[in-house]
Amino acid sequence: MDPNNEYQFPQPQETWTPTRVQIVKQTRIWPIVLAAVIAVIMTFAVCAALFSGRSGGSTGQTVPGIVKPGQTQNNSNKTAWANKLAQIQAYIDSYYIGETDEEKLADAAAAGMIDGLGDEWSYYISADEYESYLENATNSYVGIGVTISAENVEKGIEIVDVTPDSPAYNAGLEIGDLILAVEGVPVLDGSEEAIDINETKNRVRGKEGTSVTLTVSHAGVTRDVTITRAKIKTVNVTWELLDNGLAYIRIRNFERRAADETLAAIGEARKAGATALIFDVRNNPGGYKDELVEILDYLLPAGPLFRSVDYSGKESVDMSDDEYLDMPMAVLVNYNSYSAAEFFAAALQEYGAAVVVGEQTYGKGRFQTVFNLSDGSAINISIGQYTTPKGVSLVGKGITPDHVVELTDEQKADLYYSRLEQADDDQLQKAIEVLTTP
Repeated sequence: MDPNNEYQFPQPQETWTPTRVQIVKQTRIWPIVLAAVIAVIMTFAVCAALFSGRSGGSTGQTVPGIVKPGQTQNNSNKTAWANKLAQIQAYIDSYYIGETDEEKLADAAAAGMIDGLGDEWSYYISADEYESYLENATNSYVGIGVTISAENVEKGIEIVDVTPDSPAYNAGLEIGDLILAVEGVPVLDGSEEAIDINETKNRVRGKEGTSVTLTVSHAGVTRDVTITRAKIKTVNVTWELLDNGLAYIRIRNFERRAADETLAAIGEARKAGATALIFDVRNNPGGYKDELVEILDYLLPAGPLFRSVDYSGKESVDMSDDEYLDMPMAVLVNYNSYSAAEFFAAALQEYGAAVVVGEQTYGKGRFQTVFNLSDGSAINISIGQYTTPKGVSLVGKGITPDHVVELTDEQKADLYYSRLEQADDDQLQKAIEVLTTP
């Protein structure tokens, strides 16, 4: 895997909420925790070996041994965390009287180490979470094809989106329906046995071809519906032709298939008579660099598209060719337009190819890659920094739109759950005004 091809960001909790399977055992905990530590060290040792030809760095690292309570080791600062972990392991192993959850401790130790970097873009992925992580990155998963929310409901969970031609769609589930129970277990009804939204997601998902029974309320009528799980390919890019020849194209993320779907949407819009394009990347968490660059190459003339410097100091610049799309364009952004999404808007803005409308974006300037660990878990860590085509860093400042338009909290919530009407979308209406005013 080329690290520079990845642009990773932890997805919002509403769309991807990882959980862990906790298995309680009364056996010694230090072997598993130490295994997690060794796995991380070995991962970086291997990476150092692979890249030593370019960076000239050392490929050898020493794995510290277990330290008993009261003992210390005079190793370098680089292994201070390992010494501390070893001491904690030894104290727990010798004195703790309760039951221990080995998987939870190992995951917590690994997650804590990544958290200790102080980098909001780096995170740990447990083995149980990894499959969901990969599904998210490929814009596909095994489930029934619904998006759910616990917002503004007294009990149950509301269905806020249904994927077309999915098992849920074919079973008659609709936006606005409430899921009251999964396999007879109540959902968020205040009872002791009720499950929350995260556990609901876990129980609704499962192996392809298996079934799940939901208790659903529609217009006050409650029924049980059994649905067979299937591979769901999420719709990442959608478009529609508005008045005055404007095509509205929404890009939900820049994960796999984003470039193909975006370019296809542009082509279909132009065939339908579109004379200007509005790209909506609000609440878009980013994705892969190569997907982003392919879209920008299609839209922009010859010149730099993406500048980056990796952990070894190596600088790289992706370039666009002479061919480009010469059409009026606008990009909608908000505070939650992260990573590739805000970079997409920044590049079009710098080239003067599009006007940017919306809110100031967050300001992300690092890119990440995933390193797999021996137990099936992984870490996603920042390995480099990037700038706009003109060399401007977005860190801490983001993009200032050409036309700043703020939404109310209610509008923001409606936008997030895809229920904001176009006529009530002040940011979209401003983009329409800009593109249609002579």
